[in-house]
Amino acid sequence: MAKKPGVYICSGCGIGDSLDIEKLVKVAKRELKAPVCQVHPFLCGGEGLAMIRKDLEGKAIDGVVIAACSPRVKTEAFAFDPKLVLERVNLREQVVWSHTPKHEDTQMLAEDYLRMGVARAQKMEPLEPVSEAVSRRLLVVGGGIAGLTAALEAAEAGYQVALVERQPQLGGFAAGLKKRFSATDGLAARIQAVMRHPAIQVFTSARILKTEGQPGMFDVTVQTAEEEAALRVGAIILATGWKPYDASRLGRLGYGSSPDVITNVELEKAAAGGPILRPSDGRAVQSVLFVQCAGSRDPDHLPYCSAVCCLATLKQAGYIREQNPDAQVYVVYKDMRTPGLYERYYRSAQDHPLNFFTKGEVEGVEKTANGRLAVTLTGTLLGEKIVLHVDLVVLATGMAPNSADGEAIRALEDAKLKVVKGESEAQRAEAVKRVEELKIHESTQILNLSYRQGPDLPVLRYGFPDSHFVCFPYETRRTGIYAAGTVRAPMDAAQAQEDGLGAAMKAIQSVELAAQGQALHPRSGDLSFPSFFLQRCTQCKRCTEECPFGALDEDEKGTPKPNPYRCRRCGVCLGACPERIISFKNYSVDMIASMIKAIEVPEEDEEKPRVVAFLCENDAYAALDMAGLRRMQYDPGVRVIPLRCLGSMNIVWIADALSRGVDGVLLVGCKYGDDYQCHFVKGSELADRRLENVKETLQRLRLEPERIQLTELAISESARLPVVINEFMDRIRAMGPNPYKGL
Repeated sequence: MAKKPGVYICSGCGIGDSLDIEKLVKVAKRELKAPVCQVHPFLCGGEGLAMIRKDLEGKAIDGVVIAACSPRVKTEAFAFDPKLVLERVNLREQVVWSHTPKHEDTQMLAEDYLRMGVARAQKMEPLEPVSEAVSRRLLVVGGGIAGLTAALEAAEAGYQVALVERQPQLGGFAAGLKKRFSATDGLAARIQAVMRHPAIQVFTSARILKTEGQPGMFDVTVQTAEEEAALRVGAIILATGWKPYDASRLGRLGYGSSPDVITNVELEKAAAGGPILRPSDGRAVQSVLFVQCAGSRDPDHLPYCSAVCCLATLKQAGYIREQNPDAQVYVVYKDMRTPGLYERYYRSAQDHPLNFFTKGEVEGVEKTANGRLAVTLTGTLLGEKIVLHVDLVVLATGMAPNSADGEAIRALEDAKLKVVKGESEAQRAEAVKRVEELKIHESTQILNLSYRQGPDLPVLRYGFPDSHFVCFPYETRRTGIYAAGTVRAPMDAAQAQEDGLGAAMKAIQSVELAAQGQALHPRSGDLSFPSFFLQRCTQCKRCTEECPFGALDEDEKGTPKPNPYRCRRCGVCLGACPERIISFKNYSVDMIASMIKAIEVPEEDEEKPRVVAFLCENDAYAALDMAGLRRMQYDPGVRVIPLRCLGSMNIVWIADALSRGVDGVLLVGCKYGDDYQCHFVKGSELADRRLENVKETLQRLRLEPERIQLTELAISESARLPVVINEFMDRIRAMGPNPYKGL
């Protein structure tokens, strides 16, 4: 621990004009016993930094507390030895820029923040980089466009690659197309380049039997027709592609009732094999109708756009035209989507006099007496009903990812959640039975992970791997495993190539940082790992159940078995543990509790309420900084403590705050739900669930549950945060002081 942290106060950026710096120095020296306290008007400049380094070299201090600007800025300037204890106190954005200058309450706020910063530094321990022998070989699963690109780019960057493909040949879906857009021209050459590259080992007709370990140290067993191979890899890229949506669910469009209603994939295969003929009688096609968004952008099927269906239809209309220049082609669409330069391709198809495009909804397809198909549709623009008679109907079905069974995985997760919550014995028993009955991964598994939380990647509702899709598009909820191409999201071949490149870059970053013991995302460069005092573990399994990233396995008794390189340093396990046996060297239950105890709580007669605000460092804390940049004012009675994630909030901190006489506790975290923003997936949701128990305890203690509030907030809502703070403070004042104040 840092027994002698030096305190360095910046007086620039308006800090010295708004605060009594001499009083801050007295707090540091007399009250906090700082061995060194120095003031500089430009602490991040060369002279200020030299002053700090001189004290460090002289061994006068063993840690540094910087009281200046936000810890989110000037990170390079204040980048000392990573083994050094460093704490940043935010006097600029969250004190002087957001509160009245030269005011008693502003001064008290600054002094409290200084006390809290020193208390935290005194509890922190220097970080020691953990470095184990890691593999820098990458595993690519899937030999389509995205997988081929990822393998080639990684190999060209100097990394060994193992490529696993379940089919006998490489190329994926694109290899079976009659024609490809320009982005996939040269596919054969790309396949040959992969097959001949000395750094790439190719396994075809292969599947993965088992994946064990963690980033840098994945042990993968691959089975081919001839043998099993054991591979040690550092990171994995999942590029298993897509499959067409099940058209048998589209009976209203005639699929299954007539052989002359086919899908776009079936038409492509027919075109690749020879002339396009009517399946029912083998006659040449004189007229064809394409139904766009067949099962796509439909809440009963696929709610999303599959990105390539419109382009595929334009291409296939060209097939019909090449075979029969006089054929009539109809295209019924919701919207035609051909982004970028593809718009010119759409324009050329529009210009043909025998191509008829109409915006409408197909209501039904029926077979007529003469063997043709009668398609009834309603024109969207004019509202008229139209019946068209054609030889062939082609359904432009959408993309579904080639991932594990998403629906079954979600059912298992829901059942496990009920086991954890255990609302009643009956519900718990039913949920346990459900978990036992769900044999969901038979014939659906891909990676066969030996993770306590399941053998494959957690997926979203429609089967796409779950991640923080806004900030980290290639990430999955399994550290060191990255999704690329159409298994990640619908896209065309050009995007899939870019995706393969992007995923390869992330995989390379993952193994390089794993070799240094550093986190990749979202706490990039973090050297800390959680430690577990297992002697006090009660095997409650909350940490293993709630970890969003599968970092913890467990033994047969339920004792957690950490896999540190899977950890993303969110601290959710720390917040989950009722025994408080989990901690980081620079983030612990005791550390935050010490910050709370460092706050000076005024007596009741002073009429200065105090509120502790726990803010997620990713969105809420940043939003408060931005409010300060805009000079937005908010109540000075709030003391902000940043948390790695709201899911790391341990309820003991709320108890500590209220028992010390703090009048209220405000928690602000990311939004959650289907379109969540939480960088750690479920942090705010977990915090909200835990708060229900806290509010029940408050009622038993005769404290108003309204003294605690959780607010969801996006980083873009910085203007809203001061309003939230002020409204909460108004409510606290209306309720009156905490009755435990002074006890």
